[in-house]
Amino acid sequence: MVLTKEELLEKAKKPGVDALRLHPFYKGKIETGIKCALRNFDDFSIWYTPGVAKPCLDIKADPGKAYEHTNKANTVAVVSNGTRVLGLGNIGALASMPVMEGKSLLFKYLGGVDAFPICLDTKDPDKVIEVVRMIQPSFGGINLEDIEKPDCFYILDTLRKDPAMQIPVFHDDQQGTAAITLAGLVNALKIVGKRIQDVQIVFNGAGAANVAIYRLLVAAGMKPEHSIITDSKGIISRKDESLKQSEPYKYDLAAQTNPGCVSGSLAVALKGADVLVSYGANGPGALKVDEIKAMATNSIVFACENPIPGMWPWEASEAGVKVFATGRSDFEGSSQINNSLGFPAIFRGTLDVQARTITDEMCIAAAYEIAKVAEEKGNLNPGYIVPTMDEWELFPREAVAVATKAIEQGVARLKKSKKELLEHAEAVIKRSRDMVAASMKGGFIKNP
Repeated sequence: MVLTKEELLEKAKKPGVDALRLHPFYKGKIETGIKCALRNFDDFSIWYTPGVAKPCLDIKADPGKAYEHTNKANTVAVVSNGTRVLGLGNIGALASMPVMEGKSLLFKYLGGVDAFPICLDTKDPDKVIEVVRMIQPSFGGINLEDIEKPDCFYILDTLRKDPAMQIPVFHDDQQGTAAITLAGLVNALKIVGKRIQDVQIVFNGAGAANVAIYRLLVAAGMKPEHSIITDSKGIISRKDESLKQSEPYKYDLAAQTNPGCVSGSLAVALKGADVLVSYGANGPGALKVDEIKAMATNSIVFACENPIPGMWPWEASEAGVKVFATGRSDFEGSSQINNSLGFPAIFRGTLDVQARTITDEMCIAAAYEIAKVAEEKGNLNPGYIVPTMDEWELFPREAVAVATKAIEQGVARLKKSKKELLEHAEAVIKRSRDMVAASMKGGFIKNP
């Protein structure tokens, strides 16, 4: 049955309505659990004092033993200060908690990774950096989340270059978003019969997502001179010398893109463009049908603003878009370009080889594996360019691709075969899913 526009709009509102009802029902989405056997109370002398002193001293003598004696090898801190949450903006650390808990849930269910929200009540990027440095003994990795620009760039770059950081630091809004967008674009281009090195791409928005996407697409073969970037004021250009002082990262981008120094609004940038990657519009109507119509034949539009995309699917259809995607899962006939297909498996692979960092090449490997899994289904079409979250085989395969690339690049502490990596990833992820199913069946997780 084909739904009317009104019915589709009501359907789009339903997740928010349900969220307000079910969040207080469960009072949060995650909790700590016990993974060791407790045969009787005598076991506490093993897991706590006096027995626990022995693994403590073992770690003191050899810090690497922390990965064997504790859960460090499978833990990630989801760190945010709540200054740029979804499409909600600066709502603060406390109000960001539902998002960070949701992120932790996805980490566990999709990647088998134990993640926990660390929401920091500070806007000072140096304090965020200091906290991350201090908490690294407790975690195997750090996932930065929902931090405003340009602080997000500064925090990530500083921590990645810091020799004191012994664990990988990843900003999902940058690297994770870039990986899944590249994956979607790889298959979208196959559908329209175009090549990444030939297409003209417009990036609507110059925030963390699009800056990282631009950089990763360049690394994957896109020509910088074939792209134009817009911000809230319009097309950015190297002619705008004021950017050197006010927003130097934007000037760096302007110097690489828009070789004709075109000026004007997004509408000007879109004329004849093959691809629009939009992470900057604010709600429906921001991407206008008439302006999208001016794009090239067989156009590709990723309207990935969350929670409300820059245009609705039926508007994209009216504009003649060939491949349309959003960040949401509730629109039939359009794909979901969502980080959830990336970060759980990227960290799964990273943790499984104890990689010291997460490189751009590891993210590209993830992207191509995501695209490959969808293509192998034999059903690539405008409404299916990447797998869906319920195609669980994606996650172990993606983890293997990431881990293998880490080994190739020499950033992994452990070396394992692809067979070993796949078997481990499948087992860990299956365990997480089975535990949820068993807890629901047993009544430990109540049905709403």
